[in-house]
Amino acid sequence: MINQFKDKYFFLSNFYPSKMNIDGEEYATVEHYFQAMKANNSKQRMEIQNAKTPQIARRLGRKCNLIKGWEKIKLDVMEKALRVKFTNNELRRLLIETGDEELIEGNHWGDEYWGLVLSSGIGENHAGKLLMKIRNELQLTLINDI
Repeated sequence: MINQFKDKYFFLSNFYPSKMNIDGEEYATVEHYFQAMKANNSKQRMEIQNAKTPQIARRLGRKCNLIKGWEKIKLDVMEKALRVKFTNNELRRLLIETGDEELIEGNHWGDEYWGLVLSSGIGENHAGKLLMKIRNELQLTLINDI
């Protein structure tokens, strides 16, 4: 089991530097993209997109005016970003090399939706589940290519 996305497994984190182009726009990390997609106006979206760090992007995303229906689409938005992130050859290789380990975004900050709170063991771990879904698809692609 990989229960935190840090150190050797920091590449699994949404904060990991992974420059990507989505819909013709450049983002420094998954976090930048995800937070920018929340904003219901282009000014806020660009401010988040251009934030110096993923921490700043997250802070701005928590304060922005949300697009209508955000709660219904946020899982799809995250999956889209993760799929683009893992088109990078090195990151894809690292993800595949996690084998069949359970991926858990363990945290100490109370995120029960995307992760699992380590002190309580409570959480839905959607980030980990999406990563495992993508990993499984990549592994199947490798098997089919043989």
